[in-house]
Amino acid sequence: MKRCVTFGEIMLRLSTPGFQRFTQASSFDACYGGAEANVAVSLSQYGIPVTFVSRVPSSELGTSAIRTMAAFGIDTQFMQRGGERLGIYFLETGASARASKVLYDRAHSGIASITPGMIDWDEVFSEADWFHWTGITPAISETAALTVKEALEAASRHDLTISVDLNYRGRLWKWGKTPAEVMHGLVSFCDVIIGNEEDAQKVFGIHPEGVEVRSGHLDASAYEPVGRQLMEIFPRCKHAVTTLRSSISASHNIWSGVLWNGSELLHGPTYEVTPIVDRVGGGDSFGAGLIYGLLSFGGDDQRALNFGVAASCLKHTVPGDFNQVTVAEVEKLLSGDASGRVSR
Repeated sequence: MKRCVTFGEIMLRLSTPGFQRFTQASSFDACYGGAEANVAVSLSQYGIPVTFVSRVPSSELGTSAIRTMAAFGIDTQFMQRGGERLGIYFLETGASARASKVLYDRAHSGIASITPGMIDWDEVFSEADWFHWTGITPAISETAALTVKEALEAASRHDLTISVDLNYRGRLWKWGKTPAEVMHGLVSFCDVIIGNEEDAQKVFGIHPEGVEVRSGHLDASAYEPVGRQLMEIFPRCKHAVTTLRSSISASHNIWSGVLWNGSELLHGPTYEVTPIVDRVGGGDSFGAGLIYGLLSFGGDDQRALNFGVAASCLKHTVPGDFNQVTVAEVEKLLSGDASGRVSR
């Protein structure tokens, strides 16, 4: 069976209970999360062997993070120990017209101080078929960006399929270079490029004509030129994929996605998600579903896209970062059964 590798930071997530604001909360709900860890958990849930590579401190929290990933059946042998601390992010869940908020507390984390040479990438990739990373990791620090490049060079030597979720995080790019300066060289290694409706614009300046994201209405066809331009800039890319989120409110979204494969723009199913339980990790769950589909469906791009959209729709109903759903549950939604009737 195909083995996937993901690389990035796992963090402690502290969320206000219910829909409380930060200024109201006297306690926080704790779990672990992070973009690449989220993808790893989803893929493992779908039966794909997964290796997660990261760096966590030599503390009880670092041990707990490793055990959490191992509990989902993920290979953690390449999770390094070191650094001052485990990164934390705080989440205030919005509702109706009030948006959610995220505050980062991840300076000097284990992954921020990772350097090239710490990980034996040739050993990591010796039995792997797919490597997934996101634009979050090179945003954390210069040495993390250099380590991503080291990983991509090794993955290419081993002839892996490489995917990236652009995952623009403006608050993280603080170490001296712009996203475009760093990401161009890294994304050039990738076969699959994933982003939300704004990522290509914010990272590479590729803007879908006639689209105003904050209007609440997205024209899926406008993203064909985005896919075309990405493939022109990055000739190795075979799939340019965009998730489409129309936000009616923090509690009510319209969710879909499109895939440009070089010859046609494929449209995924459209779901009306209301009420939203937890949208954090929605993009990661889409990426994992898409990867699963591309690995499992024999080159059927439409089916792979549909699986990713449906998997992510279900993630909006699951508290926490991880999308704890099964292939059967995703396929049930794809069959048209969104009734939510009790399964007995």
